[in-house]
Amino acid sequence: MIDISSIIQGYAHGNFLMADDYDNLGWYSSNERTLIPLDERFRYPKSLKRVLNQNKFSVAINKDFKGVCLGCANRETTWISKDLMEIYLKLNHAGWAHSFETWQGDKLAGGILGIVIKGAFIGESMFFNIPDASKVAMVKLVEHLRSRHFVLFDAQMQNPHLARFGSYIIENHEYIRLLNQALDRPCQFD
Repeated sequence: MIDISSIIQGYAHGNFLMADDYDNLGWYSSNERTLIPLDERFRYPKSLKRVLNQNKFSVAINKDFKGVCLGCANRETTWISKDLMEIYLKLNHAGWAHSFETWQGDKLAGGILGIVIKGAFIGESMFFNIPDASKVAMVKLVEHLRSRHFVLFDAQMQNPHLARFGSYIIENHEYIRLLNQALDRPCQFD
């Protein structure tokens, strides 16, 4: 049985769920966290500006949550096990997990999966079926979070793709301080 309250408490204490190479689900933490800036430090490649101006993609929230989960898990190595997928679906049903999606016509083009607790968006994963779709989702999600006065966009771990958007690493004690600020700010995601 999935204890949603305990899972949200785990995330609210700075931990995150992942499956290992054998699909064993466990709680993890890190000495460092990667954040996507919600201020002027956020940036994106100039080539993406052209894509954004073309309005090739529309955005939606939770239109195909399961499709985003499946897209995020569809890779050679994944931390999204069958059990974690079930947890995400239950969290979505309970209003904690959300998908921020890009669409091209009636086709799911890409998206970002995350857990929302008050003023914190904890990004779990992202994917694309159409080039640039996840990048557009990132830009539009940051705009969305800014408009709703979110404090924190946690990307968990740094990678070159996120660095192109201005992501930065902070020490865990600083992350916990920001997370606590976010937990004091009641924000509405959708």
